[in-house]
Amino acid sequence: MKNTVFLGTLAAAGLVAGFASAATLDDVKARGELNCGVNTGLVGFAAPDANGNWSGFDVAICRAMAAAVLGDASKVRFVPTTGQTRFTALASGEVDILSRNTTWTFSRDADLKFTFTGVNYYDGQGFMVNKALGVTSAKELDGATICIQTGTTTELNLADFFKSNNMNYDPVPIETNAEGEQQFLAGACDAYTTDASGLAATRAAFANPDEYVILPEIISKEPLGPLVRQGDDQWADIGRWTLNALIAAEEYGVTSANIEELSKGTDNPEINRLLGAGEDNLGAMLGLEKDWAKKAIIGAGGNYGEIFAATIGESTPIGLARGLNAQWTQGGLLYSPPFR
Repeated sequence: MKNTVFLGTLAAAGLVAGFASAATLDDVKARGELNCGVNTGLVGFAAPDANGNWSGFDVAICRAMAAAVLGDASKVRFVPTTGQTRFTALASGEVDILSRNTTWTFSRDADLKFTFTGVNYYDGQGFMVNKALGVTSAKELDGATICIQTGTTTELNLADFFKSNNMNYDPVPIETNAEGEQQFLAGACDAYTTDASGLAATRAAFANPDEYVILPEIISKEPLGPLVRQGDDQWADIGRWTLNALIAAEEYGVTSANIEELSKGTDNPEINRLLGAGEDNLGAMLGLEKDWAKKAIIGAGGNYGEIFAATIGESTPIGLARGLNAQWTQGGLLYSPPFR
């Protein structure tokens, strides 16, 4: 769920060797497959079914990129990573992009030398408890045992919150969400803390989700998004504008149902440029085909709003409202730069 933050010389030294060689696009094309780092399993965001087929909100980003680059959304190898292993997997070149509910922070950008390609989910850290505990506020957790994933920003945020409120806690370290779920349900901890979206996804997988409550406090800012290695601006641009294409498509009303018709040409120059329906060839600027964005949108299963609704929205067991993740025209923070 969230994000690792152990920095400094040790982390930097271990990751410096992973700088991109400005040839990721060529590597992916030659390989015929996009290597995508994802969560080890978080329902709604990234999880395999019984047949090993991955789906989810974060998975859709990588399928969109595979479609944009290779013309086939199925040409993705999903690599499960934990909070501890994800950055090594990206830095070493094991994966081409990390799409794993990871928080964009200063140190990950400047010290660990990664480039975040945007924010696909605006989140914040929260707490979940069993209703039977009788707790209604995180400020009532003084002395509690708390399950927390190691190697994440969650750890530092938790320490800051308890210190600022003059409270104490006993951490129960876990490595994966599955382990955290097991420990929490077994009563090894009074509360589970991670991104609020992760808590909603975790609770949805419980046999009796109504027995658990997510407390109202949000104690941090967690802008989650995909990231790539620094040193390959072309690949970073492809990641950035693939995400922007999904966001812009929703704003302009381009959906999985009408994209074929709209790609024949419209009265809106922005839509024409986005879908490669006009004279402008934006794809060539990225080293891609003219209709790369159209392929990306189709490959992802639709625009940003369609992906959100199908994977984590209010009609799903996860039940997340758009909130900050609504379009800027609807009071949210989603805003794509112009396609021109």
